[in-house]
Amino acid sequence: MNDNDINWFVMRDLTRYHSKLPAYQMLDNLKIENYTPKVQKIFIKNGKRECREVPFIHDLLFVHDSRLHIDPIVEKVNTLQYRYLKGRIPMVVRDKDMEKFKNAVESSFAPQFYLPKDITPDMRKRKIRIIGGVLDGYEGTLVTVRGSKVKRILVELPTLLAAAVEVNPEYIQLL
Repeated sequence: MNDNDINWFVMRDLTRYHSKLPAYQMLDNLKIENYTPKVQKIFIKNGKRECREVPFIHDLLFVHDSRLHIDPIVEKVNTLQYRYLKGRIPMVVRDKDMEKFKNAVESSFAPQFYLPKDITPDMRKRKIRIIGGVLDGYEGTLVTVRGSKVKRILVELPTLLAAAVEVNPEYIQLL
């Protein structure tokens, strides 16, 4: 991997949960492409309920740029760090996997996020392929949760995160 190569780097945001300027907002201000999976949460402010999008995992962040551009920011901002593999190699997600994950999450109104440890073998019953619709061509496992009538496909970023995205049953093909 060359320092000039543009990749999706997996990074950590060490700011506090209630920080005024989390890393993803700072990178947005610097016009650097980044992605953090977000969920809707309800907060009470001045006695009124307010719905806001907050990161699912506060310290997980994906940054799409080259190390030449990211390294100076990481050196300057001590709350932003690379996530490393063994041997001090920064973790990278393939472009294809990241685009697939982002498209799936953005196509759903309310995706459900899971950490790898939260996915049980009972949730992974059947392999499916989506035929038609926004997720045409996606392959994954059909998520089965007791009591749920909604069909969902599990889209994963291996060892990092998974999202269960709602799918219209007529588009499901069993493999």
